[in-house]
Amino acid sequence: MPNESNLRSAPHTPPCPPSGTKKSVGGMSAPLRGVFCMTAGALVLTINDGMAKYLTESYPVGQVMALRGVSIVLLLAIYHILSGRISALQVQCWGLQLARGGFMTASTICFVTGLSYMPIADAIAITFAGPILSTALAIALLGERVDWRRWLAIFVGFLGVLIIVQPTGDAFRVAALAPLGAALFGGLRDVLTRQIRHSESSNSILLISTALVTFVGFCSYPLGWTTIQMEHVWIFAISGILVGLAQFLMIEAFRLGEVALVSPFKYTSLIWGTLIGALVWGDVPGEEIILGAGLLITGGFYLIKRGSMGRMDAQNSSTSTEHETH
Repeated sequence: MPNESNLRSAPHTPPCPPSGTKKSVGGMSAPLRGVFCMTAGALVLTINDGMAKYLTESYPVGQVMALRGVSIVLLLAIYHILSGRISALQVQCWGLQLARGGFMTASTICFVTGLSYMPIADAIAITFAGPILSTALAIALLGERVDWRRWLAIFVGFLGVLIIVQPTGDAFRVAALAPLGAALFGGLRDVLTRQIRHSESSNSILLISTALVTFVGFCSYPLGWTTIQMEHVWIFAISGILVGLAQFLMIEAFRLGEVALVSPFKYTSLIWGTLIGALVWGDVPGEEIILGAGLLITGGFYLIKRGSMGRMDAQNSSTSTEHETH
């Protein structure tokens, strides 16, 4: 089994080709599929957030994390055993896998801690600094190139988030360090997802990270758990399926597209939340919601355009180089 140094020293023979060279499927390029996966993942995760919020009204957060995680791990194991694809769960790089799981666990803990000390709108607004942090980390750790136009589009999206969530004036106090920590750890998790995409399968990444979150959730048992009500069993199960599906889609998003391209589409979770609120609770979006959503969409689609132009320039440069050598 190869170790981490071997994986880093042999980048020329990855199991999968780099995202920039993947062929289109059904007329959709790999980066565009990455955007689709991130947007769909945000939708699924937003639906799950509503269910998780309902469960936390009756159960401790650690218990919800643990029982929801168990359902994901069991479903993954049963599926791969019955389908004879157990090898798809093989881990090639334990160090980076565990690091990603640790960042995912730390991000969850920080966000929940922030919610316990500050308004939820403030916490959400701060954690959406994640795409900006992911982009900065991608530049530092992965060497991805991001021009000033894409930075501007990312900040436009973040401005849209602030307009929609409308954090109060006292948002940036000491307690704000918790959700900001969630954004930082989430950014590190996303960058690691991109880094291990060639050596690890999406299912193995999901399994290891979820198992670690589940383990930490079970560690909260001594703090006191609540007896599960039978009518809540199916909610735990469905919540587990949804969060597992959302994580899978987001892992695929970072496998298919650059961090700087797909990360900002996490912002769409606010759009999904607005739509779900209108359909389920009759909350009609105000002018600030429409304005913020417009900025989100503008910034996001500009990132797609810049990403496509960058790939075309790279292909043209490669073609010109080949002609010069002949």
